[in-house]
Amino acid sequence: MSRKVCISYEQNIVICANCGQGEEGGINLKSCTACKMVSYCNRDCQIAHRPMHKKECKRRAAELHDEALFQEVDSEECPICFLPHITADQTTFQACCGKKICNGCSHAVMETAFNTKGDLGLCAFCRKTCSSFDSIEALVKRTYDLAEAGNNWAYFMLAGYYAQGLMGLAQDNQKCNELLLKAGRLGCGDAYYNLGISYRDGIGMEADMKKAIHFWELGAMKGNVLARTKLGRMEGQAGNERRAYEHYIIAARAGYQGALDGVKTCFMNGSVTKDEYTSALRDYQKRRDEMWSEQRKAAAEFDSNHESTASMSSEQWNHAMTFMKVVNGEINAGAS
Repeated sequence: MSRKVCISYEQNIVICANCGQGEEGGINLKSCTACKMVSYCNRDCQIAHRPMHKKECKRRAAELHDEALFQEVDSEECPICFLPHITADQTTFQACCGKKICNGCSHAVMETAFNTKGDLGLCAFCRKTCSSFDSIEALVKRTYDLAEAGNNWAYFMLAGYYAQGLMGLAQDNQKCNELLLKAGRLGCGDAYYNLGISYRDGIGMEADMKKAIHFWELGAMKGNVLARTKLGRMEGQAGNERRAYEHYIIAARAGYQGALDGVKTCFMNGSVTKDEYTSALRDYQKRRDEMWSEQRKAAAEFDSNHESTASMSSEQWNHAMTFMKVVNGEINAGAS
């Protein structure tokens, strides 16, 4: 009796790895979802072949996972200046158009409006005024509408409101996590990173470190440098210095200082060469130069002295909107 072996796609032979039947007989073969190396004509053949295939399947599945995990992803760009940004705190979400705009472009429009006595609440992208949201409830409703239309950052913003009990919404960590998952599935790496934090700390769910790592990996694959750097630190703590370096260097090339510090740590303990560290420094600085602008510098200085409107209470929001309308001449200063 001949011994059956795993048939790989690398051999350009597409037959059932268990019984040997091919597609020429009208059989619809389905590949192993884990390794993609072999095919089966039905579930029974897959189960029968599993003992022989299991070891090779795990090895190849791990290779495929690492190929995806350590793939560099382009940073998001501002839709106005087209400069890259790497973390959510460098941007402002606009509920009017659903765009995520860099703080530099938002600040430039506000500064121009202030100097010309124009509309301080003008959106830098669609030019719609934020005073059109006459209440905090209207803003939340608009954000929900954007989310239902598939806007991942709208889901992310709503998750933040529920996490902190902002914008008139009751604090609800479970609801926050549900919204983060939806945002992540739509491509928001920041959402996956925050969901990993929830699983690590047991916020709104039972703590589960394996799931936390899973969502940090998903976040890293979507370009989130915080998730990538956290994975690097965990690999370093586990003694996997080269895997730690691979995570750090990707985030450092994206312009993240925390990851560059990780590369430095690897260099200091001898797991990274001087040439590798020097290269990381060059790549990091190059990326920072690409991200830099006078507008972003001015925005950073301004933001360091002002609170975000996301932290406003309903009463503060309405007061701010009233002030905005006074500035724009929509109502008289003495109006209630």
